Amino acid sequence: MQRASIPLGQMGDYEIKQLKVFKTVADCGGFSAAETELNISRSTISIHISNLESRLNLILCRRGRAGFALTEEGIVVYDATVKLLGELDDFRSTINHLDIQLSGSLTVLFSDTISLDPRANIPKVINKFVNLASEVYLTAEVARMTEIERQVMSEEADIGFIPHHRFLDGLEYQHIFTDNCFLYCAKGSPLYDLSSDELDDEIIDGSPTVYAGMKTQENIIGHLANMNLKATAYNYESRLALILSSKYIGYLPETLAKPYIDSGVLKAVCPLSRFYALEIMAITKKTVSINKIRTLFIKLVREFYQKRKINKE
Repeated sequence: MQRASIPLGQMGDYEIKQLKVFKTVADCGGFSAAETELNISRSTISIHISNLESRLNLILCRRGRAGFALTEEGIVVYDATVKLLGELDDFRSTINHLDIQLSGSLTVLFSDTISLDPRANIPKVINKFVNLASEVYLTAEVARMTEIERQVMSEEADIGFIPHHRFLDGLEYQHIFTDNCFLYCAKGSPLYDLSSDELDDEIIDGSPTVYAGMKTQENIIGHLANMNLKATAYNYESRLALILSSKYIGYLPETLAKPYIDSGVLKAVCPLSRFYALEIMAITKKTVSINKIRTLFIKLVREFYQKRKINKE
């Protein structure tokens, strides 16, 4: 005969305690094994379980000569208990974190030249951050994009700044600025003195090209698909060096190339068609817990970005 359903109603500390006893019994595989873990007698454990069953109007477990086993209802209650206790722990951790002072550590990773790009305002962000959180130990490093993603996901690093090349589950993305990347050749390159009319796809695609050497966005792959890829240089500085040798052509951010364009050392190749936009993102790990240090740093980055955007408009 099926038991009549009785609304559970509100749960207090006593019910939470009963659920914790029930979970421990289930984890230990029986009342006897749970005695040591709970440091209470078997009879007391039995009372807690019986009271919980009465409270829920369910039979949660069977015990006897055949051994201990959860009922179907007991399995459902066990899974719900694990989830509930986990959420309570997260809530407790979050609330406790609200009261702590801004102390501890923050690790920030940058890809390529982002840390000194004026559009990111990183020096100003750090200046204000240290004024507000002087006790925080700050670590800043440069790394490859994939390594930055890995360290943020594994919580070895708190924040990463990377060119956007994919979306990963478990990461949050905050747009910082957009790079326009053009194809460049250097003075001395066979392409440098050719006019736009003389520069056709066959000549450009046949020229030795340096590229990042990694899988990236489809629009970037499209630009490289037919090119003569002859060298790999992940970092912009090393890629720039190879382009400046005049033996290779390659894509670079416009801001990085500008001083060399102004001095006549570099030249953009078919700038109306050979370019792509590259978004720069700040990445953090998705989490329900509050990290005040990381939140403050990201907040400052957003503030400087918004100010720059408003001033630009």
